[in-house]
Amino acid sequence: MRKKLHPDRASAYGVGVLQIVFNEISAAEMSQLDTLDQLDLLSSFQVTEEKLTNLDGGEFAKLERDGVSLYRFRADEHRIYFGVKDESVIVYRVLSKNTLSDFLFRSKMPLSEDEAVVNSKHFWKLIDEGRKARQV
Repeated sequence: MRKKLHPDRASAYGVGVLQIVFNEISAAEMSQLDTLDQLDLLSSFQVTEEKLTNLDGGEFAKLERDGVSLYRFRADEHRIYFGVKDESVIVYRVLSKNTLSDFLFRSKMPLSEDEAVVNSKHFWKLIDEGRKARQV
């Protein structure tokens, strides 16, 4: 599933169009959402260099562990974990807030959501699976 960003939104990268590329795992996760939820999520997922440079931990955040970094986009009940490569935004995983809340509850970590996932080997395993998955 590929989504081309509006040229005005992509111009901060110095290219005409950025593509949002889903791998087979993240595409399957998106397909589990209602159609209107998919449309809302994709319409709010506007990646620009400015947003990724001026991170506030709100809508966008950068997560790093052992030299590996990725970005998190938060919208209502969903989280999109992605990387940026050349002229593409590569979506590794699309997780619901409930998935992460359940994880945090079970792990009983007194940390923020982002801090907890950065320290979780299980989370990074999910991301690695997404990185290695075939892009669709």
